[in-house]
Parts: sequence; C-alpha cells; structure tokens
Amino acid sequence: MEPTEVSEFREQMEEVGDKHERTMMRVSLIISVLAAMVATVTVLGHREHTEAVLVQSRAGDMWQQYQSRKVRQQELLDSSDLLSVQSNAGTEPVQSKLTKYKAQIDKLQSQLDEEGKTARDLQNEVGKAESMAGRFDLGEALLQIAVVLASITLLTRHHRYVVVGCILGVAGVIVTASAYMLH
Repeated sequence: MEPTEVSEFREQMEEVGDKHERTMMRVSLIISVLAAMVATVTVLGHREHTEAVLVQSRAGDMWQQYQSRKVRQQELLDSSDLLSVQSNAGTEPVQSKLTKYKAQIDKLQSQLDEEGKTARDLQNEVGKAESMAGRFDLGEALLQIAVVLASITLLTRHHRYVVVGCILGVAGVIVTASAYMLH
C-alpha cells in the first residue's frame, strides 16, 4: 500500500467513525427521552393508584355512614311500631312521640338517599381511577421495553432495535394518553 492510499483509507475510516458516533449519539438521545417518559408515566401511575385508594376509602366511609343511618332509621321504625301497639297508643304523649319519630324517619330517608348517591358516585370514581392506573401501567411497561430494545442497538449496532423501540415507545405514549380519554 502506498502512503497516499494509507492516508485516504485513514480519512475514510475517520469519516465512517464520525458518522457511526453521531448515529450512536442519536440512539443515546432516544434512549434518554424514552427513559424520561418511563419516569413520568411511572409517577402518573403511582398517583392514580393512590387516588383510587383514597377515593375507595372515602366511599367506604360514606357506606359506613349510610349503614349507620339505616340502622338508626330501622330502630325508629321498630320503636314506632312498638308504640303504636301499646294499650295507651292513642294518648297525646304517644302520638307526639310517633309524630317526632316519623319526622326523624323522613329526615333520615332523605339523608340516606343523598349518601347512597354520593357513595355510588365515589365507587364510579374508583373504577375510573383504577382504569386510568391500568392504562398508565401498560404505557409504562411498553416504554420500559422500548428503552431495553433501543439499548440493544448500542451493543449490536443494528438499528432495527431502536426502530422497534421507538414504535413501542409511541404505543406506550398512546396508551398513556388514552387514560385521559376515559369517562
């Protein structure tokens, strides 16, 4: 090999090396962006799981309050029934007490209706939060797989892995975004 050929060969190799280095820098940037998206979706998923737990707790509290009022209402109904079958059921004090109990029973019924509706609404919120959290989890998994596949490109120098990783990354972002479309 002549000196000029050696020089040309060296320049060609440097050019190929620079091009390869730029390509690997792009792959590294893609991996970094995918990793940042994984972190973001992970946080969103954890927050939504926490929200589901908190709302479920509030719904449980509301159902306990509902049950407590229902028991109180039943006690008043039973007391009213017992008073009405007493031998002195027609007297003024008994009638006054029955009227008072009837008013309390009616008031409890309106509270029961309201609390039951609130508890059912909270249960629906729990379902929505759990659905959203599930979508965030799936999006996170797809993004994590995308990071791994894109990283394989750095080891193998085959660009098909980063392409598949990018496709899975886009799918992960779409699944994550779809969580906000739930009603």
